[in-house]
Amino acid sequence: MRKSPKTHSILNLKEEASTWDSEVCHAIIAQLWQLRNAMLAREAAMREELSLVSPENRESARNLIHYLTLRSSDLREVQEKLTWLGLSSLGRSESHVLANLDKVLGILHRLTGQDWQDKSADEPAGMVSSHHLLARHTSDLLGTARPERPVRIMVTLPSEAATDFSVVRELVQAGMDIARINCAHDGADQWKAMASNVRRAAKSASREVRILMDLGGPKIRTGDIPPRPAVLKLRPHRDDYGHVLQPASLGLRSIDESNELMDADCCVGVEHEWLANLKVGTSITFSDARHAKRRLVVVSVDERGAIAHCLKTAYLTPNSCLTIEDADHEVEASSSLVHGIEYLPGLLHLHRGDALYLTRGQLEPLPPGKPDEETDVRAPARIACTLPQVIDQVNPGERIWFDDGRIGGLIRRVTPDWLEIEITQAREGGEKLIGDKGINLPDSALNLPALTDKDIADLVVVASEADMVGLSFVQKPEDVMLLREHLHRHGKDDIGIVLKIETLQGFENLPELMLAAMAGKSAGVMIARGDLAVECGYERLAEVQEEILWCAEAAHMPVIWATQVLETLAKTGVPSRAEISDAGMGVRAECVMLNKGPYITDAIRALDDILRRMAGHQAKKRPLLRALRAWSGAGAASATPSSAANTSATTSADELALS
Repeated sequence: MRKSPKTHSILNLKEEASTWDSEVCHAIIAQLWQLRNAMLAREAAMREELSLVSPENRESARNLIHYLTLRSSDLREVQEKLTWLGLSSLGRSESHVLANLDKVLGILHRLTGQDWQDKSADEPAGMVSSHHLLARHTSDLLGTARPERPVRIMVTLPSEAATDFSVVRELVQAGMDIARINCAHDGADQWKAMASNVRRAAKSASREVRILMDLGGPKIRTGDIPPRPAVLKLRPHRDDYGHVLQPASLGLRSIDESNELMDADCCVGVEHEWLANLKVGTSITFSDARHAKRRLVVVSVDERGAIAHCLKTAYLTPNSCLTIEDADHEVEASSSLVHGIEYLPGLLHLHRGDALYLTRGQLEPLPPGKPDEETDVRAPARIACTLPQVIDQVNPGERIWFDDGRIGGLIRRVTPDWLEIEITQAREGGEKLIGDKGINLPDSALNLPALTDKDIADLVVVASEADMVGLSFVQKPEDVMLLREHLHRHGKDDIGIVLKIETLQGFENLPELMLAAMAGKSAGVMIARGDLAVECGYERLAEVQEEILWCAEAAHMPVIWATQVLETLAKTGVPSRAEISDAGMGVRAECVMLNKGPYITDAIRALDDILRRMAGHQAKKRPLLRALRAWSGAGAASATPSSAANTSATTSADELALS
């Protein structure tokens, strides 16, 4: 029977496609064998590093090495071809790299008629065993997960947690699984009290709550700034035309009292005998800090003190003298100096184009705007650095950031005693810089101690109270080894170590840091997105945190998703839309960290709800195809009879809430 031209054309296409498939398959097989051999060769070359890893982490370390080999070359073309063939593209193989590669190779061999023998003896982890490894390592470090929420919630404890047990109890009741104690704040006695309250609250709730203590680390910060003058500003409220709507209200109390007067805008202390002479309607005069004549009128008097109103803006200082106007001869004390006006914290007001001097500390910082006595020119702002050795390790042209990236600058000149910085990044109108704010130097190759003297002293308390210790600003494997040596001296070899990745160098050395941490029983990674964003650039943060997640999954190492999660909700009680989406991404980690705030319990409950919902949709990079009950009625007409019979045309409120 003669074939039609159409049939002949189809047969030719099938024959050509079959030939092309075979050629493609053989080419991919060759590439994958080359990749497989490279993985095993790299593993063999790192035999010494692997020997230092603890036995419980050995297979995970091998898988990490295989993953690093996988990602050392561009495989996108190979992935396209594998996808075209309907095979795994290796894109979700982080946790079981060699096993996934061998599975693809085995299928390709069968497709091309070649023999294939089982290679599982070479594979450190398979798809199932890799999940068990990650689950075990996570439980070892972070504790047992709660039902229906595999992601733990960590909360930074406020200072009040040391003295108020109810604060900790509320956090635990809201859903806190891990309490974080920041050793950069408070002191040893407070940390011990916090830890005691956490254990007490956990026992009361009949569940485990672990404790992470973060070492302060070599954080570069701004030094103290001399305080501004002690000035109290009285300012009445005015309308758009300058008419007084409400006078300034000043509370007057005895200098030996500390009570606040409820109806006053602010309070000062005065001599007790002078205060006793005040009556409703008494007029008080004074010259303010600008030598402007001002008047107060007493509007109320009781046992707590007096309240006086002022109709004009005035500036009170400790040198201000209050005088009772038209006091008669029977009044023993007609005048009193003002007491109790505190010095204002020092600050620098910086604008784009300003010069800022960062000093070693020997030079006395000058408040901005103070004229030089000889030239009558505004002296450049100066501020000290808490780690002055960085001055010797930076170069002109390198970037510098202050206060979590709010203020940016370029180093223009380096001297033995100070850096001259040009401010290049600040909001219109300027930015205020105060003491104890972070400094980041992303372009500088800094050589700082992994543990400060304070960190080493703090380890005494950490070793006795914590379940895990956070290594801040970790950059080199030697930093991890040094911490482990100090923990060994305290007899705490089994304490978990959390690598806080917050510098560019720490990110670039992440695989080596992980291998060093795997020498211990349990370890994890914290993506400290605050400093990390400043170090690597905000535009690169999304990429960097993805790479950290992939690398940690390859090492079967738990990840803590940290910094600014639901921060607006925790601080104001109202979340932003963007931070809700960000919190949902936290389901890809094993733990999400919240910082303290007035509405922290609301933030915990919201995060708990978000993570429970997202747990059915996402596991690491892998989307989970849970039934979407919200749309169960949309396709009922096209569903098969059996499925349509089990699907209602409408969705109940309960089902919608869970979808």
